[in-house]
Amino acid sequence: MYLIRADGNAQIGAGHLMRCLTIADAMRRYADSREILFVCADGQSAKLAESRGYTTYVLGGEPRDMEAELSAWPRIPEIDQSTNVILVDSYFVTGRYLEAIREYGTVALLDDTGEECFPVDRIINYNAFADRKQYERLYRDSDTELILGSSYVPVRPQFRERSYTVRERAEDILITTGGGDADNIAGRILKAMRDGEDETVRGKLHYHLIIGNFNPHLKEMKALEERSANIHIYHNVHDMAELMSRCDLAVTAGGSTVYELAVVGVPFICFSYAENQEKMTEYFQREEPALSAGAYHRDPETVLERIVELTMALVRDHEKRNRCCLNGRRLADGLGAERLAKLLTGS
Repeated sequence: MYLIRADGNAQIGAGHLMRCLTIADAMRRYADSREILFVCADGQSAKLAESRGYTTYVLGGEPRDMEAELSAWPRIPEIDQSTNVILVDSYFVTGRYLEAIREYGTVALLDDTGEECFPVDRIINYNAFADRKQYERLYRDSDTELILGSSYVPVRPQFRERSYTVRERAEDILITTGGGDADNIAGRILKAMRDGEDETVRGKLHYHLIIGNFNPHLKEMKALEERSANIHIYHNVHDMAELMSRCDLAVTAGGSTVYELAVVGVPFICFSYAENQEKMTEYFQREEPALSAGAYHRDPETVLERIVELTMALVRDHEKRNRCCLNGRRLADGLGAERLAKLLTGS
């Protein structure tokens, strides 16, 4: 059995579960889908996995307290098979938790930080900023296999299969802030952009906002769309690559979406809204494969001003957008999920 332990709901967002679903989709090429089981803390997370055709098991706990769910693991169907492969993706995981579930099989952990040595068989950090030397120091006394770098970014096939052209005139701007966005950051970015338009672009730009599955502001944003001809709201998008390819640039939070945009080739501006996204935006600021507006969670007003400034500069500069497109495509080739699937299934 292949067990995938991940959650995605309104409180913690959907990013972890979504990237695991992408990996699972690739695993279906090498393993029977009936052998893939999503293990989730709550029903909301399980429902999302089920909507993609996967069998689930609900532990009945709280995603932020993973150790409390350990007593439920023996009840997972067929968990007694010691040949299980277990993929874990959560910021709330602990060393004690991982050590306990190794009783049921080999454990691979998706890790974005590289700050702690975990008792696992494989550690996966697909981020461009993953520091191999740091990981080698952390795991020097273990047999843990290190799977590092952006060649392992789990991107769905639709993104690498989508063609993209940097158009001479930039008129369509994509805004995406993840599956939750309880603080309606997307709405604040939209307002700042509209207020920041000068006479050269006023009335010429169209804003495309993605409202995630767990975003509580859908109703008010749809009402805004009805009052504004140049605001377009999207919810429960099935072909994200197609929507991205229609836009001339994007503003995004520093999660997995940055790699999807990079694979398609869309020039983008990113920002962090939590500490776990800071390494991503700092990397972009340092290496410049894309533009970084900084840490929203530390200084929202300055970041909003920076987003408007960078957006208007990109709108006016075709050559700069073209450079961003080329630099972004160097980040990842879109085959990362396939590579991870082969590793996890032993194919």
